[in-house]
Amino acid sequence: MTLQAELETILSTIADEVQKRRTFAIISHPDAGKTTLTENLLLMGGAIHLAGQVKARGDSRRARSDWMKIEQERGISVSSAVMTFAYEGITCNLLDTPGHEDFSEDTYRTLTAADSAIMVIDAAKGIEAQTLKLFEVCRLRDVPIITFINKIDREGVSPFELMDEIATKLALDTAPMMWSAGMGGLLKGIFDPERDRFIPYDRMSEGKEATSLSGSEIAKYMSADELAAFREEMELAREGSPAFDLDAYRAGHLTPVYFGSALRKLGVRELLNAVVQFAPTPRPQPSSVRLVQPTEPKVAGFVFKVQANMDANHRDRIAFMRLCSGKFKRGMRLKVSGSGKTIGIHNPTLFFAQDRELVDEAYAGDIIGIPNHGTIRVGDTLTESEDLTFTGIPNFAPEILQRVRLDDPMKAKHMRRALESLAEEGVTQVFKPQLGANWIVGVVGRLQLEVLAARIETEYEIKVSFEASPFETARWVTAEDPAELRRFVDAHRGNMADDRDGAPVFLAKSNWELGYTAEKWPHVRFSATRERAPVAA
Repeated sequence: MTLQAELETILSTIADEVQKRRTFAIISHPDAGKTTLTENLLLMGGAIHLAGQVKARGDSRRARSDWMKIEQERGISVSSAVMTFAYEGITCNLLDTPGHEDFSEDTYRTLTAADSAIMVIDAAKGIEAQTLKLFEVCRLRDVPIITFINKIDREGVSPFELMDEIATKLALDTAPMMWSAGMGGLLKGIFDPERDRFIPYDRMSEGKEATSLSGSEIAKYMSADELAAFREEMELAREGSPAFDLDAYRAGHLTPVYFGSALRKLGVRELLNAVVQFAPTPRPQPSSVRLVQPTEPKVAGFVFKVQANMDANHRDRIAFMRLCSGKFKRGMRLKVSGSGKTIGIHNPTLFFAQDRELVDEAYAGDIIGIPNHGTIRVGDTLTESEDLTFTGIPNFAPEILQRVRLDDPMKAKHMRRALESLAEEGVTQVFKPQLGANWIVGVVGRLQLEVLAARIETEYEIKVSFEASPFETARWVTAEDPAELRRFVDAHRGNMADDRDGAPVFLAKSNWELGYTAEKWPHVRFSATRERAPVAA
């Protein structure tokens, strides 16, 4: 085979594999049922074989999304999880995000790795605050959204009001794909008007998936009056909503709406079918020099998350890399933008396909875990050869700054290592003041401090607590003239700290002080976000 023929074969293989990928995130307000929905999507995809395994313990530790001790104790998701499974010949990469607003940074960066999203809404509560925030993140990145209105087996708001709220609050057209026949105690099932299929609901079935029936059989489950009212309602819904348009959905202008109950497995398979049928394949990704196409032959990807101590016995550190192009092969060497070093990827990991397992090859859209010891960080780009950096994966200025207090001063070095290791995950910021010895931790929300203290105690056997610092907010400072930046730093030594990359950070005692200082130093930039800079060639 000639080199040209071999290249064409490789490109054809890559193009075929890219078409088989769906990489999507699940977003919601806490308690909307996201974890239950995730569990049943995995169940239908064959990634787990028993309902409840997402929250299982012991030997099934890796086969769940909420794997931390604090997540199990509180019943909350505080860390993004990646799960891969096959369904109908399609490789699905599911990104489960924290619902709690205190972990919005982790969610934002996880959404950079997703090509589409499922938005879960509680039928009784409608669009809640965190749902709205996450939707705005999706809109900024043009991520198309499928809406799943959950918990229709309980009393809730009318379907028309829910559709209207989506259209009004999110400025999205809504196309009903599965319509609820009743709700709560009057729920009869869900109806697919496009295919004229009815899925009955049996509250005594304990969540066993119901069989899809012909639309004409709906009469067996309703009285004549109920059927007449439902048909009138369905007709109003169809006339009052635009028809589903694939291009409008993928452009982020329209959301297909599915009603169901994740707990009862009602409508979950139809939702998964929609992801496979409608959700976009891996999309081009923006970089510092050009747009990278998923079908390109050379491997490129970016790290959107680092998770420390998933295996506490080995103090492991896994970098989650979203592949953006090329055919990845186990053992290949890739250049890391943050350090400029070339590393061999000998033990790449795929998550949740029954377990954590080694992967021999992967394509654009896939998420692989790379074991490392601090050589790879959030925001790093890994490439086969080209010098480029994927953009849009920032660190955010914290909203809460606290001093770290150590119960046992003899463990100061261990505490430093623990703080730096957990800060590598990108969920917290760690600052070393230029004057004084106390480390300062910066977080978005107070729950992060509780999680940080719990993880340091559980994973490193060090007890820490937090106390108020004199500072309220932080900004990274830069200037075009290095001399001007040096003058600024020298003049504000008591307010200056270094982040874990050694970049200068201005710590302000109040927003007023920040504004006043910025006004006095017009040639210094005060930034609320910072992206990982590549090493100069």
